[in-house]
This record gives sequence, C-alpha cells and structure tokens, in this order.
Amino acid sequence: MLYRAFLRVVDLFPLPSFRVQRILAFVAIVTQGGIAVTGAVVRVTGSGLGCPTWPQCFPGSFTPVGVSEVPVLHQAVEFGNRLLTFVVVLAAAAIVVAVTRARRRREVLFFAWLMPLGTVVQAVIGGFTVLTGLLWWTVAVHLVVSMAMVWLATLLYAKVGESDAASESTPTVPAALRALVGLSGVALTGVLIAGTMVTGAGPHAGDKSIEEPVPRLGIEIVTLVHAHSQFLVGYLALLVGLGFALYAVRAPSAVKRRLHVLISLVLAQSLIGLVQYFTGVPAVLVAFHVAGAAACTAATAAVWAACRARGPVDSARTPDVEGIAVGS
Repeated sequence: MLYRAFLRVVDLFPLPSFRVQRILAFVAIVTQGGIAVTGAVVRVTGSGLGCPTWPQCFPGSFTPVGVSEVPVLHQAVEFGNRLLTFVVVLAAAAIVVAVTRARRRREVLFFAWLMPLGTVVQAVIGGFTVLTGLLWWTVAVHLVVSMAMVWLATLLYAKVGESDAASESTPTVPAALRALVGLSGVALTGVLIAGTMVTGAGPHAGDKSIEEPVPRLGIEIVTLVHAHSQFLVGYLALLVGLGFALYAVRAPSAVKRRLHVLISLVLAQSLIGLVQYFTGVPAVLVAFHVAGAAACTAATAAVWAACRARGPVDSARTPDVEGIAVGS
C-alpha cells in the first residue's frame, strides 16, 4: 500500500532519460566522497565540537548561537558540514526517484535505496562521534563507513549504466582475476583502517580544547605509519600483478583502462602521504588525502564492477562503459 502510494508520487515527475540517471548516480558518488572531505576540514580546523550537541547544534537550538566558549569559526565550519548532509540526502533521494520513475530493474533499485539509508546511518554515527567527544575510534568508523558508501555509490553508477534487458551479467575476466580484484579491495580496507589509526594518534584531534583534550590513540605514530605504508605496498603490489594478468588474458580495454586510472590514483595518493609525513602533516594535505582515499575507493569499485557486464545494452541508450573510470 505504501509503496503504491510512493509510486503514484514518483510518477508525477518527468521520466528521466538514461543520461540523467547516470548524472544523478555520479552526483551520488561525489556527494558521498565530498562529505568525507568536508569532515576532514572540520577535523583539521579543530571544529569538531563547534556544535557540541546532536542533533541540535546547542541545547535548545539547531543553529549556532553566540557563546564565548566556542569560537564563531568553529561553529560555522561544523554547522556548515551538518548542512551539507542535506545535500547528500537530496542527491540520494534524487537517484531513488529517478530509477524508480524509470522502472529500472530490482538490482538498481536496491543499490539506489542504499544511498539514503546509508546517509541516515552516517548521520547517526556522526552524532555519536560528537556526543562521545570525538573519540578517535568513532572518527575512524565514520570515515570507513563513508568510504563504504563511496564504494556502493560507484557500483550503483555502474549498474545504472547497464541494460535491464539482459537476464543476468556475464564475466568479462576469469573468475580468478575477479577474486584478485576482490582481494585488492580487502587490502584497500586495511589501508583505510590503518590510516584512520594514524589519524587517531596524529596531531589533528578535531578539537583544540586545553581543559578537555580529545582522547587519542596511545600507540607510537611512527609504528602506525609503517603499518599503513605496508598495507599500501601490498595493495599496490596486488594491482600491479592484476595489471600483468589482465594483459596476459587479453582482458577488455575498459577493464584495463580503469585499472590504469586506479594505479595512477594510488601513486598520487602515496605521494601525498609521503609529503605529509616529511612536512609534519599540514592541515591542507589532510583534506587532499581524504579526497584521494575516496577516489581510490571509487576507482577500485569501478574495476570490480567492470569484471562483470550485462548485455547486450539497448542501442538507443548505450552506456559509456569507460566513463566511470574517468569520472572516478
């Protein structure tokens, strides 16, 4: 009954073209990754408790108020980040409405609905992070879940670009190579988790209060940096090995092109990390590093998605099978 009512409301909107659906799916990737970057800006500016309560900003007010205990800049930065959540929600709602109006297949609908649901979960995690005083592990969970949402949004983009006519997807590479891509995804997860631990022990706690300092991870940061770098080396080694294997089996050019983009992003991300380490982790590079993490996550998901394809695609609305690699 509720779903039928939802369909009647959705059908009031114009029928979205295939191109519009893909644009909205790409916007979902950008917004899911973008909110992680703005979260990093909140942390490096020490604005994590600019709004010390949740869901309200201050007790009795959803907007910043003039209090001397919290600098105006910190209030503005944290409140601005919270407002961006509504942009993420709108983007998520837009793709749900679009694919529902177009009556896309169930798989597409499933991934589309994960966008608003995941955003709500992220908002709750963000609130828990604030209410616990920015405990390092809550910040870590917040970032890792953001990267998971980027992964899912990228898969949604890929599935929106496939035909609904085919009954099932078919492999584009041998199963062993798809498993290798999956293993690289596991290695990426290790890189991300180790990176959040480096952050948990690093200089950017998210709040600069002297009276109530934010608890930090009590592990020597150099040890954590070495662990983070070792995961990165393993991740990159898997990708290089995957590249040789793809050329050996004459994999489709779309898969290889996506891998080229991914390896380039990983190398650029590695360079940022090295500069951070030897320059004392300047605040501006933290935001770039988080953006790089989102880009690497999206690009890895794009390679994973390219290992299977549905076809043939309707010639009237042929998808750009390589667009996701460039867009990511």
